[in-house]
Amino acid sequence: MAARHAATIALATVLVAAAIPDPAPRAAPSLDYDFFKTRVQAVFLEKRPTHTRCYTCHEESNNGFRLEKLSPGATAWSEEQSRKNFEMASKLVNPGDPDHSRLLMQPLAPEGGGNVFHSGGRQFATKDDPGWKTLADWVNGKKM
Repeated sequence: MAARHAATIALATVLVAAAIPDPAPRAAPSLDYDFFKTRVQAVFLEKRPTHTRCYTCHEESNNGFRLEKLSPGATAWSEEQSRKNFEMASKLVNPGDPDHSRLLMQPLAPEGGGNVFHSGGRQFATKDDPGWKTLADWVNGKKM
């Protein structure tokens, strides 16, 4: 009798849950330009051991991710260049979803869950890499 009662309660729970609509989907976070300018662009310029900087391959490139060329002698982008970099990078992310954002999955090693087709090497071995986390924070809407 107890087993039958438990089964009835379980079935009722499933039916009630199915009848209740899911809450409204959460709006995707907005991408913060200041966070991008200050923190994300630094990742693109960072030299990692055994890796070329992202900037080296993506400076004025003809692939899916193109960074603005730094002015001669400059170590950072101008405001105008940063805005263009922001627009370019924003096209390669799904706000609120780093795991489905090309900007994060292309340079992540396949062993860490990344895309096997990135021809430019693996900037990040795992999602625990500080650079990857910075990109994920931006995609998740972190503000300055």
